[in-house]
Parts: sequence; C-alpha cells; structure tokens
Amino acid sequence: MSETTTVAELARRARDAAPILAIATTAKKDAGLRAAADYLEANRDGILEANAQDVARGKADGMAPGFLDRLQLDAGRVVGMASGLRQVANLSDPVGRVTAEWTRPNGLHLTKVRVPLGVVAMIYENRPNVTSDAFGLCLKAGNVAFLRGSSGGLESNRAIATSIRSALEDVDLPADALILVEDVSREAAVEFMQQRGYVDCLIPRGGPSLIRSILDNATVPYVIDGDGNCHVYVDESADLDMATEILVNAKMQRPSVCNAAESLVVHAAVADRFLPQAVEALAGVDLVGDERARAVVPSMGEASEDDWSTEYGDLKLSVRVVDDLDEAIQHVNKTGSGHSEAIITTDEQASARFAAEVDAAAVVVNASTRFVDGEEFGFGAEIGISTQKLHARGPMGLEQLTTEKYVIRGDGQTRN
Repeated sequence: MSETTTVAELARRARDAAPILAIATTAKKDAGLRAAADYLEANRDGILEANAQDVARGKADGMAPGFLDRLQLDAGRVVGMASGLRQVANLSDPVGRVTAEWTRPNGLHLTKVRVPLGVVAMIYENRPNVTSDAFGLCLKAGNVAFLRGSSGGLESNRAIATSIRSALEDVDLPADALILVEDVSREAAVEFMQQRGYVDCLIPRGGPSLIRSILDNATVPYVIDGDGNCHVYVDESADLDMATEILVNAKMQRPSVCNAAESLVVHAAVADRFLPQAVEALAGVDLVGDERARAVVPSMGEASEDDWSTEYGDLKLSVRVVDDLDEAIQHVNKTGSGHSEAIITTDEQASARFAAEVDAAAVVVNASTRFVDGEEFGFGAEIGISTQKLHARGPMGLEQLTTEKYVIRGDGQTRN
C-alpha cells in the first residue's frame, strides 16, 4: 500500500478480494487469524516503536490524556490484540449457518443462510488496536476489512497492517483481505465514505465530528458506532455499597472508553446517604451536579445544560437527583446516546420497568456498564457498538458482520 494509491483504487482491490474470502473455508480463515496473531507478537518491537512515534507526536500536539490512552500500545496490549485474533479463530463461523428452513405446500424448500457482507469499511480515530480487531472479525465472517485510521495513529496502523498482510500471504489468503488507506487527509476521508459499488457497510468509530461527517457525506450504507453517554441510576431500593462499587468501576476503571459511565442519576430518597459515600469513592473525578446534588455536596461544580448529554471520555461525571423512577427514565432517554444504561436496585418491578422503557442498545441491572462489550458478551473482539437500530444494535460481533440470503430448492415448480 502506498499513500499515492488512490482511495478508489484501494476500494476496487477490496471488492476484487471479497469473492475469494466469501468462499474461504473456516479452516483457512482460522489459519489466517492464528498466523496474524503470531506475526503481531513476532513484530511486537517494531509495532511498539511505530506507536512510540505516534504517541510522541500526540503529546507534542497537546492530545488529551483520554485520547493518548486509546492511542498508546504496550507489550500487554500487543499480546491482547494477538489473543483477540486467536479467540476469534476459536469462535463458531457464522457463514453458511442455516437460520431457518421450511417447505411450502407446493413442495418448494426454503432455507435462510448467513453470508458475508462483502467489503466492510471502517474509519476510526487513534485506536490502533481497531486495525487488528476489525480485521479479525471481518476475516472470520468472510469480509474484506477496508480501513482508514486517523493521522494520529498512522505509524501504528501501518506496522500492524503490514504484519497482518504478511501473515495472510503465508497461508495463501489474499493480502488484500486487509487494506489500510494511508492518506489521512479530510478529502480522502470523504472519498472513503463515498465508495458506492465497492463498500457494502461503513462503520465509523470516533467522536461527534466524525459521526457528523458520516451523516453529511457518506453515500454507502453505514452503521453508527455513536457516543457513549452512559448513565448509572441508583434507585431508592439500591444496595448503596454495591451501587458505589459499580459506579466506581463504570466511571474509573477505564474512563476513556465508550461504555464508561458519564452521568450519575440518584433517587432523592437516598441522595443524602449515597452522594457523600460516592464522592469519597470517586476521588479524583471532577463532579458537576444540579442544584439538589450540590445541596448535598457543596463542593460539587455546577452542571450546565450541555453536561447532561456530554461524553467526557475522562475523569468527569455529571450528577442529577430525581424524584422517582419516572423522572429517571425520562432523563436517561432525553440525554442518553442510546448506548448503555444501568440501574442499581433491589426492586424487581423497578428493574423491569427500566429495562422495558429505557431506549438503549443495552440495559444493565445491578452491574457495571463496562460489561457492554463484544468480548464480555462472548462475541470475541467487537468491531464496534451500534447505537442505531438497523441492521445491528449493541456490540457488533461475527453474526452482525453477516447478512442473510434465501435459497429455494424445487423440482420443476412454476407459478400459476
């Protein structure tokens, strides 16, 4: 691959490779995944050296700590990428799976079969692990991974892609099963979104500006991996010690990721007891709240209207006190991004209502939002978390990277 190769030429190459992958056997795809994992580990030092260049440039440019965390690789993260590929190799292959079958009165036998999407394009920001994760899931599902990372992670992405392409050639799979667009200009990004006829599905992973660009410019089908403005609601019947542990994990375990909590909602009946306890446990987190939350914790900053809908990606949390479950659900649905929402409660009716009435890809009862993740769901490394409703919602694993077709078998039937 070369920066002088046009996006359209790369897209055509991706389309040319797609039919080969669509009929590749499970054994062949698994061999490619395991070879790619071995190559990543063997080339670890070169990958980390390339990543160090990206990180140094990011620091010099004043990149925010949360974004630096997403960008930075270490030996453990490289091992994690390799492990992710091996996990995907061990997963069941969705391609060819019959999801339904029936026979009509006229003798026609119909089956509904899972097939690859074809060329899956991804555009993403400062997450070099996505290069490996996206490739792994795409390959197992019989798709070409057509990738365009950000300028901030270019050297890392190049090193990872080069390793994987070499591994594919070693097992007689097309190297173009993974194509990385190295032109990181805005013009190339827009062109990438407009490869109609070559790209079957586009998945963006990034902030609001990237999503807006997709909405404004894309002419190919896309699935939005949107913001993660996730709430934790502490109900009046909650076990407050459990609520504190869950909140700390959801906010602090890795604040830069999309399934981290960004907003705390507390029932007024427990606010006086819970908020001081939570504030103590959340040491180091910048808290901004409404008038009622600040009356309990005067040291808390004042939340603006924008705070309720903001994905911070950092150690910051908005706090709101509500009168009842109705108000909590209304607030979550109004300000949430449709990603993941959690309720902490011992009231089964309250949890049932929250699960039924909250409009999100995932609703979590008495556990951390951090579990909304493809690997935690048993899907293997996810390609993203869809916050829309067509054709996929929530963590996108192998099944969500396939579609279905009907196969109809007859013995000479004609229609009257």
